[in-house]
Amino acid sequence: MGETQRFLLLSIIIGIFAGLTVVCFHISIEFFSWATVEGLGNRSWWALVLWPAVGGGVAYFLTDRYFPAARGSGVNSTKAALYISDGYVPFSSVLGKYVSSTISIGTGNPMGPEDPALLMGSGIASFLGRTFRLTRDNMRMIAPIGAAAGIGAAFNTPITAVLFVMEEVVASWNAGVLGSIVLSAVSAVVVSRWYLGDDPLYAVPQFALTNYTELIVYALMGIISGYLSAWFTQFAASVRELVRTTKRIHVYLLPVLAGLLVGVIGVRVPEVFGAGYGAIDSALHDRYLWQFLLLLAALKMVTTSLCFAVGTPGGMFAPTLFIGAMIGGGVGGLAHEYWPFPTSTAGAYVLVGIGTFFAGLFRAPMTSIFMVFEISRSYVIILPVMVANVIALLISRTLQHDSLLQIAARQDGLDLPSVEEQRESSPLSVEDAMQVGSGRVFPSSTTVETAFNRMSEQELTTALIGVHGKGWSWVELEDISKAIEKGQSADSVWKALSVRAVVRLYPDLSLDSAMRVLATYPILPVSSRANPNLLLGTLTLEDVHKAYGIPEDTL
Repeated sequence: MGETQRFLLLSIIIGIFAGLTVVCFHISIEFFSWATVEGLGNRSWWALVLWPAVGGGVAYFLTDRYFPAARGSGVNSTKAALYISDGYVPFSSVLGKYVSSTISIGTGNPMGPEDPALLMGSGIASFLGRTFRLTRDNMRMIAPIGAAAGIGAAFNTPITAVLFVMEEVVASWNAGVLGSIVLSAVSAVVVSRWYLGDDPLYAVPQFALTNYTELIVYALMGIISGYLSAWFTQFAASVRELVRTTKRIHVYLLPVLAGLLVGVIGVRVPEVFGAGYGAIDSALHDRYLWQFLLLLAALKMVTTSLCFAVGTPGGMFAPTLFIGAMIGGGVGGLAHEYWPFPTSTAGAYVLVGIGTFFAGLFRAPMTSIFMVFEISRSYVIILPVMVANVIALLISRTLQHDSLLQIAARQDGLDLPSVEEQRESSPLSVEDAMQVGSGRVFPSSTTVETAFNRMSEQELTTALIGVHGKGWSWVELEDISKAIEKGQSADSVWKALSVRAVVRLYPDLSLDSAMRVLATYPILPVSSRANPNLLLGTLTLEDVHKAYGIPEDTL
């Protein structure tokens, strides 16, 4: 079995182990929630107030003192493993995330299990990669493979898991690792469904676009989500920066105070507790008034941003879906009352809204669109989702350039790449640097003297010789000078010189690929893919330097 086949097989094994871990993680959270918020908490209001504070404080203490590798965002930790530590994720982070997030989310703190599951998956993958002694290149990509398995099992959506990891973790569309990521995500979801059932997180009603004028309402939903996600990012980042400057002894109190605020709010509005899957399901079936939906969105934004900023263990995936769903439902309820044209049920707006706040906060448009599609399994929903999510993304990026995870990484002293940076920086290709035309190309019948004169006039040290039906070869001015000294001035360059064949380039190739070839050949022909014998131009290392803006006197 070759290295590629063994790597793919290992991806399936990673998915199985990550799926089993996430199943246990879900069960642990449910048990903890039943034993605290739903159990003892229902017997007295003061216990309900205190549970999030106790859970947040204990969970933060455990991560800070015993599991420091489990602190912070699982996405950033996995990206750091990919780009900094050659795929190394300490196994202690798996145990730390499991325990601390179970306590935190299980006691009612408004965080989600997906981000912890992502880190647990990457930690398991890293451990298995070290066990099987993978090569350095494969170890670098092992963490994203486990991350896809973890988030796929946690959210029960393999396509969403793959897209999220490619957009947020890998930060590029790496075809070489895509197959492994898909295999791990699918195998993890199969394991999760085997134990937890095939039912999705939400019982989604059938979606229908009643009237195309509704797209204006969906656009308004995107505008609101874009503004609010930008505010959320700025607020959470500012509070997080203040926390970093707080005295060490006070840092332990902040998760307790944030949890206490969650408890005080949760006594009257229990929907803010935990990940909020049940509340989203209720909103999808029109069980709340639009005023209450907007209130839930506001309360969840405040509590989640504070808990994230003070370091309460848990993820942001589920809370952003909750906030977006409530915004969508609130906008839909307003449309029912005041929009003069036919409108869909409020559940339809909740469903579309699920991805809008997510798109604005995480800046992962493909994930946000296909996530709603995968949940609803309806092609009709694609157009409203695209309208709302793209608008939310554009407005959020305009108001706040960097995403919350990017800012958090920099606050932690990490400079991690993002897919947004790649969108903004278009890589240069051969056509951006090549010299158009055949000024540096001579027919094979050109005499040695003519070639010498033309190269001297153009100050060329190398040139291409075009051979009909055989492509191109290259010669140096030094070789032509020697031929003249031998009295071969009237001979053709093809007859007099020992020419060297070259390979072709194409205009769409990246300059990075071209530079690797230029290490062997001083000049290269650029031809058309439609007709490889049609010369479009030439490329030299000096052309590449000019394209990159490198002054000649610095070389």
